[in-house]
Amino acid sequence: MEALLDAGETQVEIAKILKVDPGTISRERKRKPKNGRYDAGKAQAKARVERGHSKYQGMKVNGNAELKAHIIAELEKKRSPDEIAGRMKLEGMPFYASKNAVYKWLYSVHGQRYAPLLCSKRYRKRKQKRKARRTMIPNRKSIDDRPLGATNRTRYGHYEGDTIVAPKKAGNTEAVAVAVERKTRFLLAARIPSLAPKEMTKAMNGFAGRASVLSVTMDNGIENKGHEDWAMPAFCADPYSPWQKPLVECTIGLLRRWYFKKGTDWSLVTEEKLQEAALMLNNKYRKSLGYRSALEVEAAHGMMKKINLTNARKEVAIQ
Repeated sequence: MEALLDAGETQVEIAKILKVDPGTISRERKRKPKNGRYDAGKAQAKARVERGHSKYQGMKVNGNAELKAHIIAELEKKRSPDEIAGRMKLEGMPFYASKNAVYKWLYSVHGQRYAPLLCSKRYRKRKQKRKARRTMIPNRKSIDDRPLGATNRTRYGHYEGDTIVAPKKAGNTEAVAVAVERKTRFLLAARIPSLAPKEMTKAMNGFAGRASVLSVTMDNGIENKGHEDWAMPAFCADPYSPWQKPLVECTIGLLRRWYFKKGTDWSLVTEEKLQEAALMLNNKYRKSLGYRSALEVEAAHGMMKKINLTNARKEVAIQ
């Protein structure tokens, strides 16, 4: 627009070229300094300043005297902003402000004098406590670095690992370490006295002693800090991405559904009871395995070290 004006084009012609209404060009031309020449940069700065002052916190309530008086009267009756907003909508009043708009006004300089009428009696939001400093897993290997056989499930022996924790009560530290083979759904589980990295390391090395574990995909929990001492290479899923290890998440769901409800205190569950549950799941016939069990598939491919299929079947039959 500045170039067209300097070239001597009329207001109507500029509007046609820019495909806007001539009135838009007229209003924009008014954003010019005292020398009379339109400058695009200065016009933009002026527009930005005007826009910045066009709205302010709490303006919806502060700009409507009737609405403001109603909110103050209701606050004095010990009504909360949610009650006030909901009642205005229910009664179809000629004015309205959402609970968020009321809070914005109360937390602004225009309404903070009425903030003591709130049940919290404060005009500022409570500051969030600083979260504890997170300890990063040293020498973390990304899930993208997994071997191809683990990614596309073309090879046996690649697992997904996780932990099942108990409710956070005083002195309640017991948990369960689990690992699920990605191709066969074979489950390994063990109780651990706490989420200390050394306990998780002991459990994972125990799994490696029971079956051929080529790799494990885990999350970013602090219990996995000692992964460099594990008997197999470990790879970390992306933060907050449980879908990157879906098999172990679903298997934990099956354990909860069939045996251990959410909130189970693991200090009350014996290792024998846990292994009984794992054995029952490993002996279930799965459609994805051609209606064979994980035990049968694992045995057929020689993946098990210390588990005898015949004895496992007998144990299931007895139970």
